[in-house]
Amino acid sequence: MTRNRERIDVGVIGVGSMGHHHARVYSELPEATLVGVADTDADRATAVASEYGTAAMDRESLLDAVDAVSVVVPTQYHYEVATACLDADVATFVEKPVLGSLERADEFRSRIEAADVPFQVGHIERFNPAVVELETILEECAIASVRARRLGPPVDREVGNSVVRDLMIHDIDIVLSLLRDDPVSVAAAGVDGNGHAAALLEFDGGTMASLTASRKTQRKVRTLEITAEECFIELDYLGQSIEIHRNSVPEYIETDGDVRFKHERLIERPAVPGGEPLRMELESFLETVATEKPPAVPVDEALAALSVAMAIERETERATMPDGLEFDR
Repeated sequence: MTRNRERIDVGVIGVGSMGHHHARVYSELPEATLVGVADTDADRATAVASEYGTAAMDRESLLDAVDAVSVVVPTQYHYEVATACLDADVATFVEKPVLGSLERADEFRSRIEAADVPFQVGHIERFNPAVVELETILEECAIASVRARRLGPPVDREVGNSVVRDLMIHDIDIVLSLLRDDPVSVAAAGVDGNGHAAALLEFDGGTMASLTASRKTQRKVRTLEITAEECFIELDYLGQSIEIHRNSVPEYIETDGDVRFKHERLIERPAVPGGEPLRMELESFLETVATEKPPAVPVDEALAALSVAMAIERETERATMPDGLEFDR
């Protein structure tokens, strides 16, 4: 399928905030040649193309010129643009969430299966070096619960998706990939049009996951905590770091008639190799294009994360208190 096995001709459709970074990374990768970019905003496409030494093109011309493409357009256009890429026999990478709804999910899956090119979805936290290290650590752990927080202040750009599909879906995907299961029950609540939302997922066997996402918090937080039989793990996505707490021993100590609490534990801080998750993600995609190995994030896993996100959104709507409802005090 590829015209040049050593350097893959690539393009980016949609060069807004995230698509701009796709163009940057492709321009830096030795295994890629950034042939061009396309955007409905011609001035923006021209500016990004000039910055990275490539061409601004219309979508059809770009698809005629490349082997692989990143689709980084607003979510509501994912189906239209991605299927056009597949029909053009171009390997396709689509940013999360994979679709705007599940209405055409089966048809979309069939189109991908029928295509003779790779298809990968952009769940970037899978490629965070701390998450990669975590997967190795968890091979010897029995997970009891997971707690994820993805918080931050309002952004100065238009966000087409709710905080659940824009932010929480990252943690939904990580939880599903770590537990390798779908939840059996979902409870959730949201405030201010889901500008701040919380969800509780229960899995078969009793494992639970608590997820919070917000664009109302005046501090950026990206953390994952795992309670296991053997240890307690804290992961910081931003710092790309992990702490493992083991052998916790609580003890009361009496000194001169005063009793105080002492808590000793062993803390491990495994070395986590640094790296930009987007670069690692796109390298993975290009390796899939070159070798035809299975994609790191296939469509079925992306659709599973979207399904849970939509279930959480439905629960936040049900949890809204009807007008006029009062509690006795």
